[in-house]
Amino acid sequence: MKKIYSLLALISLFMLSGCSVYNFTGTGKIDAKTFQVNFFQNNADLIEPGIDRDFTLALQDLIQNQTNLNLVSNGGDLVYEGEIVDYRTTPMTATADQQAAQNRLTIRINVRFTNKKKESDDFEKTFEFYKDYPGTQQLVGSSLNAAIKEIYDRITQDIFNDSLAKW
Repeated sequence: MKKIYSLLALISLFMLSGCSVYNFTGTGKIDAKTFQVNFFQNNADLIEPGIDRDFTLALQDLIQNQTNLNLVSNGGDLVYEGEIVDYRTTPMTATADQQAAQNRLTIRINVRFTNKKKESDDFEKTFEFYKDYPGTQQLVGSSLNAAIKEIYDRITQDIFNDSLAKW
């Protein structure tokens, strides 16, 4: 009986050692040690103050929380840069009396990713997401901040997936 337990323990060790490259964020082995996120300028036609700073910080925070890479201000192995190209609110559905029943806040961001260790990973891509809200509601104050945060959570995760997780 003791030999069976020893054999099972040995088999378990071999099975677990095969998972050494996997981690819970979904990234494989990353050769880079540092990353930098340059300021994302707001070039949208409609300007909402502070969304450029908030997006830059949101992307930095996500990468820091999901990897062991070090944030640097210049000379990073991985470089994220770009601009906010669209910020708009559009009516989505209308009522019988020609009023908006539902509106949509959409943010589109152009991202240039450079991997100095592996140039084949470089890309320039546009990421976009939206938040629908009732036409009777005004997006101001905390409701605006919550909508922008929800949009940024999705966009930053999409950027992370395309640049590091390769999903």
